[in-house]
Amino acid sequence: MSAVLLAVPAAPAVAEGAPEPFVIEDERITESSGLAASVRHPGVYWTHNDSGYGPYLYAVDSATGRTVATLTLQGAEMRDVEAIHFGPDGALYVGDIGDNFDGGWDEVWIYRVPEPEMLADATVVPDVYRVRYDDGPRDAESLMVHPETGRVYIASKKRKEPGALYAGPETLSTTEVNTFERVADIDLWMTDGAFSPDGTRLVLRGYFTAHMYRWTDEGLGERVQRQLLVPVQPQGESVTFTPDGRYLMYGSEGEGSEVVPVELKGELLPESLHPVDGAADGGDGADSGGAEAPPGAGSDPEAGPEETSGESETFTRLVVVFALGTVLVVALRRLLFSRSRSR
Repeated sequence: MSAVLLAVPAAPAVAEGAPEPFVIEDERITESSGLAASVRHPGVYWTHNDSGYGPYLYAVDSATGRTVATLTLQGAEMRDVEAIHFGPDGALYVGDIGDNFDGGWDEVWIYRVPEPEMLADATVVPDVYRVRYDDGPRDAESLMVHPETGRVYIASKKRKEPGALYAGPETLSTTEVNTFERVADIDLWMTDGAFSPDGTRLVLRGYFTAHMYRWTDEGLGERVQRQLLVPVQPQGESVTFTPDGRYLMYGSEGEGSEVVPVELKGELLPESLHPVDGAADGGDGADSGGAEAPPGAGSDPEAGPEETSGESETFTRLVVVFALGTVLVVALRRLLFSRSRSR
């Protein structure tokens, strides 16, 4: 996919002490479609390519952008891998859940592999979970594992009908087909999602937007109304919380793709980061709710008129032009891919 260049106005610097943006340097990683922050290995992020690149998971050191370990999943087909997420058992759950034929495959797969104690190249045999949806096949790119219950969720993409959140069985089976049940409609073209480390927030992202939801004992709660900022990226595909729950890390497909942090504040923060008195953490009080913008981030629609004039209006127009151009590129790329696969 060719890169789309866009000049954007300067944005506020990332707060002191924040994780730094980094570029994935590994030339093998050209379609990073999922991202998961390691707790065992601070500063390391696990990722993988989309389809057609082999059964590999890559551990990338954010300090250098270099791959420090490659896991080969023995026996895994890796047909259209779109997501990766940690479970409470410390294992990586990998979602081979994409479907470029929009419902052409009756079953998809989830692979589970324990994260290695030592970072080194290795071949591992994953647990394999066969997956079906209770309302028929569909395309999906988002897989999330709740950090307390261990329950696995998948969010389908919005295409001919609204996207939806699906809940898997309480315990996945390696011997039987696992049926995921539709539990909520979500009006977003979802490309990835992640639970906060304490399990009280669920973020779902699209190419240009993202929604944050409260998560309760009953499951999906109300959407946090405060706007989430999303960086402008060539093809926004992935998102993960940092281990402390204070930042989101956004990734993109493409050679030498950049992973960009966004600071969370106010209501966007997980519940465990709110003081006992209920006031939101983050320095701006409970009403701040915003997020510190990374370079190239979109504007906040809740800003006042004085904040949306001049340079901001120009930036917004540029973002719209960029978005339209990227959508066309993505659509063409998907079409060509589908045709090549059908031959």
